Amino acid sequence: MSDTLHWRGGWARVSPWRGDGRVAHLVVGTEIPPTDEVVQRCVERIRGRGYEAVVTSALTPAESLPFVDAGFALRERLHLLEHDLSRLPARRHGTRRARPRDRPEVLAIDALAFVEFWHFDDLGLDEAIAATPISRFRVIEVPGERAALAGYAVSGRAGAFGYLQRVAVHPSHRGGGLGNALVADALRWFRRHRVERALVNTQVGNDAALGLYARCGFRRLPVWLSVLGRSL
Repeated sequence: MSDTLHWRGGWARVSPWRGDGRVAHLVVGTEIPPTDEVVQRCVERIRGRGYEAVVTSALTPAESLPFVDAGFALRERLHLLEHDLSRLPARRHGTRRARPRDRPEVLAIDALAFVEFWHFDDLGLDEAIAATPISRFRVIEVPGERAALAGYAVSGRAGAFGYLQRVAVHPSHRGGGLGNALVADALRWFRRHRVERALVNTQVGNDAALGLYARCGFRRLPVWLSVLGRSL
C-alpha cells in the first residue's frame, strides 16, 4: 500500500521496497529539489509507518544533497543516457501489448534479468507503469514460439520527455535483437507523440545494458543518478 506526501514543487510516495515490509521505497518526483525540511518530513512519515530502513528512487545530484545531509548514503550509482529521436534503430522483431495474464511470466523474466536489489514485484511493476502520466507496457515473444515470452519493456511520456522505465530480456534469449526491438518500439512510440528527448538510466557496471542503449543511439550524459538509503 502506498502513501504520498505532497509539498510545493514536488511529491514523494512511500511503499514497501520489493515486498519487504521492513524497508520503505521513497519515490521522489520534483520540479525543484526538496528542502531539508521536506526530507525530514519524509523520514518522520516513514518512521511513523513502522519501517526500519528506506531506499530512494534514482535522484539527481541536486535532489540528493538534502538526503545526504539527513544521513542517507549511496546504495547504487546510475548512468543517465539520452536519445534525441533524430535517428531510430531498425526493428527486426515485433512486440505486443502486455495482458494481465502475462504478469507472472513478466515478473519471472525480471527476476532473471536483474540482480536481487533491482527485482520487481507486482507493486514495483505497478509503480513503473504509473510513474508517468502516459505509459506503454509491451512484451516480446520468443521467435517461432507464439505466447512464450522472451522480454518486456515499460516506457512512459511526460510532456516533451520520454522515459524507458524498464527493459528486460530473458537471459536465454539475449543476443538475438529482442532488447533492440523493445527499445526501438519505445523510441518509435515517443516520436509518434512528438517527444523531444528520451531518457534511460542503468547501473554502473551494467555493460550489457550500456551496449544495448549505445547501439540504439543513446548517448551517455555527464551526470550521475544516485539511489540512497539509510536505517531508521
